[in-house]
Amino acid sequence: MTPLNAKIQEVFSEPACGINQGKSEKERKKGCAKQLQPGGAAGGCAFDGAKIALQPFTDVAHLVHGPIACEGNSWDNRGARSSGSALWRTGFTTDMNETDIVFGGEKRLYKAIKEIGEKYDPAAIFVYQTCVPAMIGDDINVVCKAASEKFGRPVIPVNAPGFVGPKNLGNKLAGEALLDHVIGTAEPDYVTPYDINIIGEYNLAGELWQVKPLLDELGIRILSCISGDGKYQEAAYSHRAKAAMMVCSKAMINVARKMNERYEIPFFEGSFYGIGDTSEALREISRLLISRGAPEELMARTEALIAREEAKAYAAIVPFRYRLEGKRVLLITGGVKSWSVVAALQEAGLKIVGTSVKKSTKEDKERIKQIMGEVAHMIEDMTPREMYKMLREARADIMLSGGRSQFVALKAAMPWLDINQERHHAYMGYDGMVELVRQIEKSLYNPIWLQVRRPAPWDGEGRIAKLGMAMAAE
Repeated sequence: MTPLNAKIQEVFSEPACGINQGKSEKERKKGCAKQLQPGGAAGGCAFDGAKIALQPFTDVAHLVHGPIACEGNSWDNRGARSSGSALWRTGFTTDMNETDIVFGGEKRLYKAIKEIGEKYDPAAIFVYQTCVPAMIGDDINVVCKAASEKFGRPVIPVNAPGFVGPKNLGNKLAGEALLDHVIGTAEPDYVTPYDINIIGEYNLAGELWQVKPLLDELGIRILSCISGDGKYQEAAYSHRAKAAMMVCSKAMINVARKMNERYEIPFFEGSFYGIGDTSEALREISRLLISRGAPEELMARTEALIAREEAKAYAAIVPFRYRLEGKRVLLITGGVKSWSVVAALQEAGLKIVGTSVKKSTKEDKERIKQIMGEVAHMIEDMTPREMYKMLREARADIMLSGGRSQFVALKAAMPWLDINQERHHAYMGYDGMVELVRQIEKSLYNPIWLQVRRPAPWDGEGRIAKLGMAMAAE
């Protein structure tokens, strides 16, 4: 078994994986996801998953070893933000050609690493394996090790060629690269009883910055965020944290579990979406830190901050509630957002008519039942036609989803709001909840919807009715 295959099998049998926990020992050995064949990774390949998981490390040069199309497909496809270096937004690729495929691309990769180091002086270089060099046998581990020794700079191999599996597998393989080559390789200047890691948070639209001031007020230091607005050195000494919060277990549960095993860092899975969930996350962080030696008075300060911020947030939501009360929402997302956003929406008086759970763990589904009750309408997989029908029959007043689903809502002439990784508004924390409610209200009451639903003067039947008949006939 090759090292890559062994690593994939290890990730597939991840004991902390919510799906694996519900399986027998025999079923667990088959893996938590089906390995894909080349060309079969529709919806995001392993390389794509690894790249989006690590690219928010801002002072790192992210070098894609493969044809230029791989880098072009994944470049800047998330709305992550940086408070410092913008190097992470520069696309680097070896741009392999036919000659490289015949003779191998290892020399080209070595030269690219050398050139990036000389021109940009990054804190580290992450090298991503893609399908083509993996299939011809390029060994990026050997090249990265040689380059690191030669140039005196960390060069980290990320072995996640697209054909090995879906995007979520790539997320976990990215975490394995950090565990194998980065975490534990440096020491912080100092440590405090209040140091935490936040794992699986990517600072989309600057969301981390809505939570950081709350932690700062409590004296809690984010020692490392993996990987939103992250720095290479912070990840390298993240093993000195006292506790950790797992934001997206679907992506990096292996990182949290192994850091707990290796460095005895306790962790919990929480959410900063919604007023109640933000408060509970702050309480749990304080509980874990107190259990690791922080003073007991930390909890009293946490409760005082929660009481103040909750009062402010609920007061800010009041003007919107009478316009949103009872409005029906169709939530097409996945993972932690399948339950955390539900709680946030209910706080604003909205009614959830369905939430997708295609990418959610067993624990995510249990949380949905706790929030919505046993009658919770959980959608495993909804086709565009079913989405369209649900919207056209007015079983929902607005759809919250990612960019790929927006055109279904537009065809149905129904309001839509981006809730996924491409979003431009930050919805985390107390202020984020108020912003989410504000954006939903704007979308619902935008006058454009009344206009597009009217039949055109020259078309008595109306454009929307025709669209409905066309989709029904497909």
